[in-house]
Amino acid sequence: MPLLRFNMFEGRTDAEIATLLDTAHAAVVAAFHVPDGDRYQLVSEYRQGRMIALDTGLGIVRTNKVVLIEVRSRNRPQEQKLRFYELLCQMLKDACNLDSSDVIVSFVENGDADWSFGLGRAQFVTGELA
Repeated sequence: MPLLRFNMFEGRTDAEIATLLDTAHAAVVAAFHVPDGDRYQLVSEYRQGRMIALDTGLGIVRTNKVVLIEVRSRNRPQEQKLRFYELLCQMLKDACNLDSSDVIVSFVENGDADWSFGLGRAQFVTGELA
């Protein structure tokens, strides 16, 4: 159950954001083998100057289309994360014409007791979810 938070500059249309979210979710399903209904996404939009996304000295040129994606998730194997990065960039390029230099991803991992999907229970701990 990854929770994705998309941080981006203001200016995209609702349709562009919907395509971005749908495409990212397709990459999540493919890379992490989660059900299609396992979808949790948040969007935060910033005025110019309210988000800074430099290149960490790698020489990566970014544009105002940059998207910083925070992924909160249970622990995932390294190979799944690497596949996610690859799929995400490829799919966003195809669907949104978003260059891979404008896609930044950061994982924040946690454990089974850190998730409750409602009803006052931690469903990974109770066994309601695997």
